[in-house]
Amino acid sequence: MITFMIPYINFVNYSKDYNWFLELIKPQPSPFTETMNRNIYKTWNGEALINFKWNAYGKYYYAMIWILFMALLGCFTTAATIPQKYINEEVRQQLFIASIILGFIHLILEIRQFFYKIIEWFKNFWNIFDIIAYVLSIYTSIYWLQTNDKNNNNFAHAFYILLSPKSEFSLEQYNTNNNDDPNNPWNLAPSYSQIDNNGNINSNPLMIQIPDGNTNLFMDFKTSLFATYLFLIGDSSALSNWTYTENPSIAVLIVLFSLLIVIYLMNLLIGLLSNAIEEDNNRVSYLMQTAEILAEIELFYLLPNQRRWQTWFPEVIHYYADADKTREEIQRLIKEGEWDTKEFTEMRNDLLKVLKIKHNPIDNEAIMEKLKSHDEKLEKLEKLDKLEELEKLKELEKLLKEICAK
Repeated sequence: MITFMIPYINFVNYSKDYNWFLELIKPQPSPFTETMNRNIYKTWNGEALINFKWNAYGKYYYAMIWILFMALLGCFTTAATIPQKYINEEVRQQLFIASIILGFIHLILEIRQFFYKIIEWFKNFWNIFDIIAYVLSIYTSIYWLQTNDKNNNNFAHAFYILLSPKSEFSLEQYNTNNNDDPNNPWNLAPSYSQIDNNGNINSNPLMIQIPDGNTNLFMDFKTSLFATYLFLIGDSSALSNWTYTENPSIAVLIVLFSLLIVIYLMNLLIGLLSNAIEEDNNRVSYLMQTAEILAEIELFYLLPNQRRWQTWFPEVIHYYADADKTREEIQRLIKEGEWDTKEFTEMRNDLLKVLKIKHNPIDNEAIMEKLKSHDEKLEKLEKLDKLEELEKLKELEKLLKEICAK
């Protein structure tokens, strides 16, 4: 193993002069959070920097963020979708309270990102969807805690919540008390009414087709998932039992669902079919994305004093590299002509000695000047028919080209 030092001195540090309260509202950035340059992460130093920050705190906070998201989703979905016969009402209320608390935590963090860079926040339209998700979950939880009413005017984010029956029913026996529930399978089944000679329709249906489990696929969570899958592949028959003019919330959900899925699938296919990106550029893209995640964690999830911890944000960062891999990389750079530069000459020579790599740097510009000079002489000699001297110069030119190729 070989020890290296990242040359970006104080690149990850934050100023020691800060106001704890003001930084809670608008965090003070560091050179790392302000500099997102692909050229940095094409080098070993950039990769080592990302690995250091990720292992020090990044992966733990990233996991915590996911846990908070999943906790909000789990609490709200459980309280909103599980029927009353399967969950205690007190537990449901506690889940709604937890959804409100978690929703406000996410909302506050999103508001901090908004005030940090307002224009940049609006450029990423996914931020708007985040705000809508948090506000809807908070509003819906508070509304249901106060009214215990899950109606069509108050929908959240799932067809199951909107279209599941609101009252008890039986597929084997018709109950006249369920006429007010538009999602009851008996009210969705085809019915036939009698029309008198004056064209008046009898309000009481003459015949009703007995419903089955497919009449309303949203009366069970498992079948609602299947209905959503059918809608994804183009079959919207599961939603055809409701009139869209009387249920505008269904139409809104259909439009949003279609747009989001289409956008997501198109980006997914582009990512899978894009083979033009080189391997190192793929690696750089991954490092760039990780750097953006780390910058967001530093600014909005770490407390102001945590951004001053020397163990996480030291002035100098050292890292270890495998000697064999380092030797292979240097040999690759030598072969491609990228090793002999004028920067850090002494350090590069010391590294060659440590790795026991034999390399004699040659001034390529001088060689090219010599070749150019000999080309001019060859042209003159060819005109003078001095064949013997011409052969000697050709041999010399061949030798110089072989030296350049090494």
